[in-house]
Amino acid sequence: MTTKRVVIVGASRGIGKALVENFASREEFEVVALSRNLGKMKTDFGILPSVKCFEFDLENDVRVQAEKLFSSIGKIDYLINNAGFLVNKPFEEITSQELQKSYQINLFGVFETVQAIIPFLNPENSHIVNISSMGGFQGSMKFSGLSAYSTSKAALCSFTELFSEEYKASTIAMNCLCLGSVQTEMLSEAFPGYQAPLNPKQVSEYISDFTINAHKFMKGKIIPLSLTNP
Repeated sequence: MTTKRVVIVGASRGIGKALVENFASREEFEVVALSRNLGKMKTDFGILPSVKCFEFDLENDVRVQAEKLFSSIGKIDYLINNAGFLVNKPFEEITSQELQKSYQINLFGVFETVQAIIPFLNPENSHIVNISSMGGFQGSMKFSGLSAYSTSKAALCSFTELFSEEYKASTIAMNCLCLGSVQTEMLSEAFPGYQAPLNPKQVSEYISDFTINAHKFMKGKIIPLSLTNP
């Protein structure tokens, strides 16, 4: 059996953690889990033999970190850009630092991670999946307080289309999933008391199957995945 390697960015909690566990349950996969919280990943994934954990900071020297890391792990088949930073504040109260952090983690860090990974992707077939939000999906309902988060996630959708145009003749596929509300730690922190209709494990099952199969049928697509709007 040929081993496939998937890199998951933002792997220490929520959907990212569930994705690591999902792929680790598939015997043909080696999982590379990336997050700033290396200690938590080692605690949570230490008993999973197919998972390798690395510290990865999307706020500082992303491309340098990523190139060094990817050069050490070998050929990569799949990349899931799952990390996110959410600010829930009235527009006038959002600080420059919060705006910059939102774009750095939700967009710029993804941009640089993808730049770094291209030379290490499987030349026969590879798939990059960006995790965006229904808040960034054109024509969907918008909520007050999410202007920094949702605009950065909308930019991630645009990046998906632009990258796919530039690499349309290559074997690299990129697609984007816009998620509705999922009961994660990030959602609970931003909206205390709100109960989402889906949990990370349920969503991870869809995302993992999408990562493995969707690039056989589509490139550069923005797909809504939501039971709510958003």
